[in-house]
Amino acid sequence: MTDPLLTKLLETALEAARGAGDLLRDGRPADLGVAATKTSPIDVVTEMDIAAEKLITDLLARRRPQDGVLGEEGADTEGTSGVRWVIDPLDGTVNYLYGLPSWAVSIAAEQDGETVVGVVTAPMRGETFQAVLGRGARLNGEPVYCRPAAPLEESLIGTGFGYVRERRIGQARVLNDVLPRVRDIRRGGSAAIDLCDVACGRLNGYYERGLNPWDFGAGALIAREAGALTGGRPGVPASTELTIAAAPGLFEPLRGLLDDLGAWHD
Repeated sequence: MTDPLLTKLLETALEAARGAGDLLRDGRPADLGVAATKTSPIDVVTEMDIAAEKLITDLLARRRPQDGVLGEEGADTEGTSGVRWVIDPLDGTVNYLYGLPSWAVSIAAEQDGETVVGVVTAPMRGETFQAVLGRGARLNGEPVYCRPAAPLEESLIGTGFGYVRERRIGQARVLNDVLPRVRDIRRGGSAAIDLCDVACGRLNGYYERGLNPWDFGAGALIAREAGALTGGRPGVPASTELTIAAAPGLFEPLRGLLDDLGAWHD
């Protein structure tokens, strides 16, 4: 993959993420309500999720008509260029619905199945994270790096929960065993932001079961380019089964603990 193409993909991702972020921030109606549900009655979609995805896919259709697209709210088209966009137009929908600031637009570009560009913009935090494979990670244009590894018991760990009752029961069981072994737990409500917070040192580590490719695609690349490791169970990459991110030296004990606790299954 040529450097000019990497640069073009990054420019396109930034343009799309900022446009969607502006729409979501400035266009949120005062009477915003639930437009649909997904995995359960509490797993919601708003009209703004749908509008933001349309803005992104329309821009990609103009700028990169030969590329494939996979989006959380239904976009799924095959491309012919070898590039596929993986987009979450509004990560943290429940936060957005309630007027909480921790929500983001996440856009990743894959080349032949490998993530090569990632952008996460969090408009209410005034932050845009970006990464290109092999070029490092940046926050608002400045390089960022993950926090050096700390002992597990001195680590601040982020996590998240699913919206299906059976999965939540399993996640609560795992959390009950993790919490006494770490400094503390944070649950922000946006996987993309949590991964970026690992990238810039605001969290020592992060784990979650049940994420989809659009949830972690951009954020995981940003975390790796900031020096963190990402993955799932031993020998398995990050996936819906389990996603983990942490600095080298913390990643291994965190993954070992989560594997022992069965965090990868309900």
